[in-house]
Amino acid sequence: MGRANETRVSGFILLGLSRDWDTQVSLFVLFLAMYTVTVLGNVLIVLLIRLDSRLHTPMYFFLTNLSLVDVSYATSIVPQLLAHFLAEHKVIPFLSCAAQLFFSLALGGIEFVLLAVMAYDRYVAVCEPLRYPVIMSEGWCAKLAISSWVSGSINSLMQTAITFQLPMCTNKYIDHISCELLAVVRLACVDTSTNEVAIMVSSIVLLMTPFFLVLLSYIRIISTILKIQSTEGRRKAFHTCASHLTVVALCYGMAIFTYIQPHSSPSVLQEKLISLFYAILTPMLNPMIYSLRNKEVKGAWQKLLGQFAGVTSKLSV
Repeated sequence: MGRANETRVSGFILLGLSRDWDTQVSLFVLFLAMYTVTVLGNVLIVLLIRLDSRLHTPMYFFLTNLSLVDVSYATSIVPQLLAHFLAEHKVIPFLSCAAQLFFSLALGGIEFVLLAVMAYDRYVAVCEPLRYPVIMSEGWCAKLAISSWVSGSINSLMQTAITFQLPMCTNKYIDHISCELLAVVRLACVDTSTNEVAIMVSSIVLLMTPFFLVLLSYIRIISTILKIQSTEGRRKAFHTCASHLTVVALCYGMAIFTYIQPHSSPSVLQEKLISLFYAILTPMLNPMIYSLRNKEVKGAWQKLLGQFAGVTSKLSV
């Protein structure tokens, strides 16, 4: 397409999920409820870990980071999505679109690296239990967490800068629920091969590399568990990894399906559903997975509720 069709746009129009008003109102109510559960669940997990000294361990330090990432990722997308359900003109300004792309892409990258860090933590706990306190020191855990946040942010900054330097066509309609990377790249008037290569490289660095580290960690973990003689010992060892393994399966599966091959990516509707999965469903489910499948977290909840009930009964006397 010629350069005569290139323009500097001041904003974009998100086409969203539906144009039917009744459907949009129904989705607004549903997603508002799910977003509320997401925020409350993740905030409560962070507060619980903060308040219960028994949870002041590397595993729960990383879980705190995961909860902060989840609630931040949901917040980068869902409030704007909810506002657009009730708006006649679903416009998002140029800078707001760039900011949304940066934060959602950064937080997504941070989560994938963080899950690999958590897999390493479980590997040390199961395979090197006697050296665990030494290896997973407070300083080393802080460095691992900071590395996750920095790597995801740098990758997102590069991708956002490259994407929004592209000359955009007069078409400013984004057929998506948010300013998603591939959806914005499609608006360019020029060849986007360089951007697609950049997406592929970042996918390998921040998606496939952590995924293979998780895979390697769990191969070693399973190998160690199978060497344990007692059935009860194997059960306890596997139980320490069950919650993390469930979250890994949720987070990595669709991301690999979506981003590894931009040329043969899924349909627009599938992309929207995948984005909703990460923006709403995964952040809502993660606190539930760690609460329902983890005895230590359930015990902490029971202790906290018991203390609250005790305080309430004293006040009512």
